[in-house]
Order: sequence, then C-alpha cells, then structure tokens
Amino acid sequence: MIQANHYDVIVVGGGPAGSTTSALLAEQGHRVLLLEKERFPRYHVGESLMPYCYFPLERLGVIDQMGKLGFTEKLSVQFVTPDGKQSQPFYFFEHHDHPSSTTWQVNRDEFDMMMLENAQTKGVQVHQETKVRSLLKDGDGIVSGVLAEHQGGQSVEYYAPITVDATGRDSLTVTKERWRERDPKLNKVALWTYYRGAKRDPGLQAGSTTVAYIPERGWFWYIPLKDDIVSLGVVGERDYLFRESSDPKTIIDREIEENIWIKDHLSVGEQFGEYWVTGEYSYRSRYCGTDGLVLVGDAFAFLDPVFSSGVFFALKSGAMAADTIHAALESGEHSAKSFERYGRKMCEGVELMRKIVYAFYDETFSFGDLIRNYPELRPDLTDCLIGNLEKSDFKKLVRAMGEFASLPAELDHGRQGLRPPAVTLPTA
Repeated sequence: MIQANHYDVIVVGGGPAGSTTSALLAEQGHRVLLLEKERFPRYHVGESLMPYCYFPLERLGVIDQMGKLGFTEKLSVQFVTPDGKQSQPFYFFEHHDHPSSTTWQVNRDEFDMMMLENAQTKGVQVHQETKVRSLLKDGDGIVSGVLAEHQGGQSVEYYAPITVDATGRDSLTVTKERWRERDPKLNKVALWTYYRGAKRDPGLQAGSTTVAYIPERGWFWYIPLKDDIVSLGVVGERDYLFRESSDPKTIIDREIEENIWIKDHLSVGEQFGEYWVTGEYSYRSRYCGTDGLVLVGDAFAFLDPVFSSGVFFALKSGAMAADTIHAALESGEHSAKSFERYGRKMCEGVELMRKIVYAFYDETFSFGDLIRNYPELRPDLTDCLIGNLEKSDFKKLVRAMGEFASLPAELDHGRQGLRPPAVTLPTA
C-alpha cells in the first residue's frame, strides 16, 4: 500500500534542473513529488541557451513547444571591442549541421513555466508556493525526506529514499550544510536591466548574443528577446564597477558610454523595469550529494554567465541525475557512492568550461590569437561554446590556451558524495 506522504523521489525546486529531473523520472514510472517555493510563472535571469540544450529538450519532448512560444532564434555569438569592432560571428551551423545549431533566447518566465507544466503532464505531483524548511534524516544521518511548509502555513513531512536539491542559487543544502566553496578567482559582479526598441543587427545576426568588452576585463551581454526587448547586463570586478557609485543605473549608464557598439545599439531604445544586481556567484558544492540526496543545477554549481552555461548545466545535470537516480532506485542502493560517477562527470564539464572562462578574463588572452596560432583547434573551441563537452579529448585545446593565459588548477569540489559517519552503538 502506498502511503500518502511517501514517494520514490522528492525534488525541491521547479526550475529547469528540477523540472528536467522530475519529468524524466516520472517517465520511468517513478512516483515523484516536486516542491517549488514560488508561484510560476516568475521572473528569472539567464535567457540565452547554448545549442546543446537542444538534446535534453528533445528528450523531454518540448522542442515543438519551444517553436510555438515564439522565442528569438539564436544562430551565433559575436564579440565586440570597446571601440566598436565586431568579431566574425561564431555561426553554430558552420560547425554542426543539425537542428541544434538553431537555439533560442528565451523569456525565462515562459520557458520555466513550460518545463514545469511538462513535468506535470508526465505525472509529477507539483506543489507550488511550498517552501522546504529542512531535510529530514534518519538515525544514521541518511536523508529520508523533507519538512515543507505550504502556503497556508501548514507543515508537512514528505518521505522518499532519494531527495533532489534543485533549489538554484538559494542552494538549500550547501547553505544549511555549509558546503559552498567559492571559486578562488571568479568573484565578479553582474548588473542588468531591459530595453525596448533597441537596435538589432541585420540578417543572421539579429538574434545573436553579443559579448561587448569594457575596460578591466569586464563585459556586456546584449541578448535580443522577443517582443522587441533586449536583456542588457554588465559584468566585472566589484572594485571597478563600484569605484564611483553603488547605484546600478549610474554604473550601467557610465559603462554604456565606454563601448561604442553598445551605446549605438541602445541609442534608439528605452530602458524599462528594475535594475538588478548579483555578485560573487561562482561556486561549487563541496559534495555532489550524500546518502539519500543528490544536487543538480545551480544548487550544485554555478560558473559564470559569460558563455551562457547556466541553463545548459541545469538541463544536463537534471538528465544525468535522473538516469543515476533511476539506476539507484532499481538497485535499491541510495548511498552517496551511487551519485559519485554523476558528480565526476558533471565536474569534468564544469572544469573544462571553467578553464575557458579563466582564459576569457585573462588580460593577456585573445581567442583570435589562439585560433590564428592554432587554426586546427577552432572546432574544439566551438564545441565548448555550443556545449558539446562529451568529446573524449580537449587536451590540445587546454594546452594551447595555457600558452596564452593563466589557467586554474582543477578543483576536487563536487566529485564525491559525503558519506555519513558510521554510528557506533554503545557497548553494554
């Protein structure tokens, strides 16, 4: 007999990572509960998708829905210097002739709503406006479920052999367990807002993500969304950005004046809505999980916004975690060790992208110089930029980048699960 508050899996968080994990597990016939603290649709930044987001979205069966929602099509990424000089765009289709070479700039409220509804359609039981207060643990320290508070204030305990933390940057587990390990160098700050009616480049570049440089190795993102809206953000060192003011509008307006391309493209647009700020966002969990618990998406790690890897890693980790959890449920083995292969594979991808991000921020590095000296490595670099991280060997690319930039040593964070200490029973 199935007990009312008992499930096969509890997923905490309904963003892309949580909705992916839960939907794929429900497809496998598992009884899944998803708890989300907010009411969807809700605002979220992170609108630009890498091309290889296509494959988990295809597996989830939502590609047709993506087209129907009318999101801006993204065919390339381009880079712009402060004096307005544009790079040759990285057209994805020139490297990979596949439907995935057309990706999207999404409105996250609509995208995340679609993903959550897809999970519900596949049989996931979803409770919105339900905040998880704590993890429940049994006498051996094994996570056995969660204590949740519903909108009306009612507290309910839910139980499952496996719980998934998909709480995004709120990071329920890494906050409560103090597992957060910040990146030793990637301590940037991001400020952003939105414009209506700003310029779009003609033809194939109309939906391109533009990375426009500012002094001190900072940069703008310029992301064309649907309905004639542009997402504009600026990223840099706190000391540089806040050197004269702490007001986000003042800072963004000042930096717009420092880039000819950005200033020109915004000249016909009108800013609207709030100004947003976040900082010191690069981190990884010390562990990928523990007995009865696994972390996915931003709850596990967040790298940097520069190459739009946030939603990609959310979808990728959600799909990988779902496969890992399905195997664990089938075998009846729910220990931390069961999640370590998942943790290692995720960290391999994060570490590769981390090296590219470090190179991007290195003052001596230029992707143009790299490719001019090693033209044969352009396909490998493009694979990284589109999210094709499953290739067996990027060693030549990493070695070549190391000639032009100071690359980081790899971190061990997240590769292992935390195994609760064995309980020693008192002797008589």
